[in-house]
Amino acid sequence: MKHHAAQHYDFTFSRRSFLTVGATAFGALTLPDLLRADAFSQRRQKSLIFVHLDGGPPQMDMIDPKPDAPLELRGEFLPIATQTPGIQICELMPKLAQQSQKFAFVRSLVGSAGRHDGFQCQSGFHYKDLESMGGRPALGSVMSKLVGTPDDDAPTFIDLMQGRPLVRNSARPGFLGPSFSPFRPDISDMFNRELEAGMKGELARLGADHSTSLTLDGSLTVNRLTSRTELLRGLDSIQRTVDSSGMMNAMDQFTQQAVGILTSGRLADALDLSKERPEIIARYTPKVSIDQDRFRTAEGPESVLKFLLARRLIEAGVRVVSLSISDFDTHSSNFPRLRNLLPIVDHGLTTLVDDLTERGLIDDVTIVAWGEFGRTPRINDKGGRDHWPRVGPAILAGGGLSTGQVIGATDRTASAVTQRPVSYQDVFATLYQSLGIDALQTTLLDPRGRPQYLVDEGEPIRELL
Repeated sequence: MKHHAAQHYDFTFSRRSFLTVGATAFGALTLPDLLRADAFSQRRQKSLIFVHLDGGPPQMDMIDPKPDAPLELRGEFLPIATQTPGIQICELMPKLAQQSQKFAFVRSLVGSAGRHDGFQCQSGFHYKDLESMGGRPALGSVMSKLVGTPDDDAPTFIDLMQGRPLVRNSARPGFLGPSFSPFRPDISDMFNRELEAGMKGELARLGADHSTSLTLDGSLTVNRLTSRTELLRGLDSIQRTVDSSGMMNAMDQFTQQAVGILTSGRLADALDLSKERPEIIARYTPKVSIDQDRFRTAEGPESVLKFLLARRLIEAGVRVVSLSISDFDTHSSNFPRLRNLLPIVDHGLTTLVDDLTERGLIDDVTIVAWGEFGRTPRINDKGGRDHWPRVGPAILAGGGLSTGQVIGATDRTASAVTQRPVSYQDVFATLYQSLGIDALQTTLLDPRGRPQYLVDEGEPIRELL
């Protein structure tokens, strides 16, 4: 890949400073660590919504049907025609079929790290890349660095993911440091995603700082919070006089922004669905029946409201929102489980795109739905499909992208790419471009002072631009 003259962004991290403002069901708040941001740009025009299909979505049972494959490979579902000539998708996604002109279907996603988390779908990189210095940052953390400012009254990056992507801290800031972590509210009271026993232990070990509070403790008033802020500045005054990096003054600004976010109420309002009109809630609520044997880690129809939360957050000024739909880890009972899951994805994506279109936002908000890998062509003896990192699916919409097309092709069993392989970094180069960032020119300095490109092997997908 050819890189052009790069723009460099300096990175200095001299200490951690916490402002813990009480605890609620959302956990402890440490916003100053989340809000160290560079005043690169005041622009807030372009935004991105990640939809993580937690567990690994099966390409052949979604957007790459293989009706001519043997029964033990093709499975139970039939293909249906879409509004785009020559394109078929799964019968369980009729709304996507009817609105196919608004979506681009990538059938040839390659290069999966084979990891059961969402890190590659947040950064484009393998988790081991630059691991010794914290790893690569998620795109949302990069955007916090490049376009966030201390005066923002909404965080640049909000992580609503549950399940594996949450527990395994997929949306992490990497070498940028904790000041560029996502704002991560706990939405488990709104949307239940039962964790596997092992993941419960993982989440417990992460502690309260894994989520962030949206409200003040009842005993901590705004005036008292302001007094604490002044006290912190006073205690730091001696250190500030010898802090040549300017980090102490910057942390004052981050603390002020933390206070501003809490006291404005704008973000909390965006996450409060009781403030949404009932007809909009109804629109995002699919009229689907769920099989009584729904898998215990799978979400129900109410999870479509996550798409509505994402839209409300974008309107509140957030630039990057990540959400997840679980559970696509279908090692057993693949087809009964997908009969529950695919209508949720179908309704959520199409309703979100329609809503954004009607609000005049669709060209400014890019949507990508994908997962950590695809699934095996062959059905196992439990009626499931296992992990298949060789090829997976992706669905994109909005952001001014050229939609109504399929990109790439696989062989007759959906097991290998035969045309136009697309890497995760190709997708990220495209996403950055939709956000107004040239990933081939822009670099960030890592803690050793070395410039790191936002992608190092990818190219924007020309068919989408």
